[in-house]
Amino acid sequence: MPDLEAPVGQRLSRTARLAGAALGRRWRLPPATGPVRVLRGVGVPMRDGADLRADVYLPASGGPHPTVLLRTPYGRGPLSTVSFALPYAARGYAVVLQSVRGTFGSGGEFAPVVNEEHDGQDTVAWLRDQTWFDGRLATLGPSYLAYTQWALALDPPPELAGMVLWVGPHDLAAAGLVDGAYQLLNLAVWTELVAHQEQFGPVRGTVRLMTAERRLAPHLSRLPLTGLAERFGGTPAPWFDEWLAHPDLADPYWDRYRATPAVHSSTVPALLVGGWQDWFLEQTLYQYAVLRDRGVDVELVVGPWAHLTIDTAVATSASLAWLATHLPLDGAPAPARPDRVRVYVTGAGELRAMPDWPPAGRTERTWFLASAGRLADDPPTQACAETTFRYDPMDPTPSVGGRVLARGAGRRDNRRLEARDDVRTFTTAPLETPVELLGGATVRLFLTSDDPYADVFLRLCDVDERGRSVNVTDRLVRLDPREGEAPVVGERTVEATLPDTAHRFLTGHRIRLQVSGGAHPRYARNLGTGEPPGQATRGVPVTHRIRRSAASPSSLTLPTG
Repeated sequence: MPDLEAPVGQRLSRTARLAGAALGRRWRLPPATGPVRVLRGVGVPMRDGADLRADVYLPASGGPHPTVLLRTPYGRGPLSTVSFALPYAARGYAVVLQSVRGTFGSGGEFAPVVNEEHDGQDTVAWLRDQTWFDGRLATLGPSYLAYTQWALALDPPPELAGMVLWVGPHDLAAAGLVDGAYQLLNLAVWTELVAHQEQFGPVRGTVRLMTAERRLAPHLSRLPLTGLAERFGGTPAPWFDEWLAHPDLADPYWDRYRATPAVHSSTVPALLVGGWQDWFLEQTLYQYAVLRDRGVDVELVVGPWAHLTIDTAVATSASLAWLATHLPLDGAPAPARPDRVRVYVTGAGELRAMPDWPPAGRTERTWFLASAGRLADDPPTQACAETTFRYDPMDPTPSVGGRVLARGAGRRDNRRLEARDDVRTFTTAPLETPVELLGGATVRLFLTSDDPYADVFLRLCDVDERGRSVNVTDRLVRLDPREGEAPVVGERTVEATLPDTAHRFLTGHRIRLQVSGGAHPRYARNLGTGEPPGQATRGVPVTHRIRRSAASPSSLTLPTG
């Protein structure tokens, strides 16, 4: 192990140096301040005797240095070096890139997120003894790496001066379950990734991730779902079946998968970077709202990205600016931005600065579901009117795009999907003036279903002059009776607010509401039997009737700018 009392380290390879410099130019980052050396495979002791491995990147300039900590389950290979270590180490920060427990040479057994609180604290205790550490710490990273930051913030050490959280959750339970429906594709892709990641190099691993939706499709269509992870092969992933066996988010089982108290107690300044098509969008916006309301120094950047397509150039530039404010290298900190929110407005194609999210001064505009698949400005006057569709879980409505861990994530053409018999659409006339949606659209359906065990998938789309229907935001609502409740018989009111977005529907475009009974394999299908989701092997079709009468005026409401 390198002597940390007098760290010298290795010089970076020529390839890494050239790649880091090229990315710095391409991403338009501030100029590098000097070369970087690395201490590889440093052992970091944990309280239970496990040894976690880390690579430490040190600026060649004299220390000590403010330090950036990244704790990851995905390895410390060339991609992580160039994308997450060099941009900061080359600009004056020490960077610790650590493999979490049970991954890539670190001791112990990997279990998703449950060890990150204590292991993070033990890592900071080790940092205090390093001569190159100046006592100021920031944490940084996307996705799982963001969760490790919230876990540390459950009891933030005094050295923690800032957090930089990209597309990250604080509640793994809520990330996997939505209204009781499993995000099947995302959980399966992530589980399969972790099960095989140490068997393949970075190039092959990336190819496998980009092709996961197609490769896993036959497995995701098989029933029962229990045992799915074993069918993937690779390193055992016992958590998958455990999660299937606990469909209730109120179950105490999920407590160990949550760092939610940190969001409500931490006062550490935080930069949040999210995407309108990201898996964890709602958690990012929740984190912002809670921190803002408590007076914490927080900044929010939301782009048009999905989870795997976040613009690293934008995120890295924002992160360096945040560090310059909260962990300045020399002299006074850089001034804070006058507006703490920047959001990309899709449709308009612009990144817009705002004082807050959602913006103040919005008004609501409502359209009503009408005959011939119309969204009408005026409420219905008919005494009896309805739109009917049938959902068959054994021939499920497929998912298209959206907030998934797949190459086909994000905004996609929905026309083939909307041509199916089990999908209903309601569309406005061409807009005479632009309509800008800033926040969460609300859908209100008066619905009758002949099976109480059912789902409704709601999607808002932008239809251009050529008829191309592109998804903007969506939500799946599980209608199953909750434990102890009687099944609903007859008409019920389904009111759902779709995840926030910033989107401009242009003049000549049309606003469309899409309604169906599911979106598979993005969400595990509701088989209509009320059986435990991991054990069911048969499906029962359901017929839905959407009321659109004077007494039951189903509607769509948008908060507009």
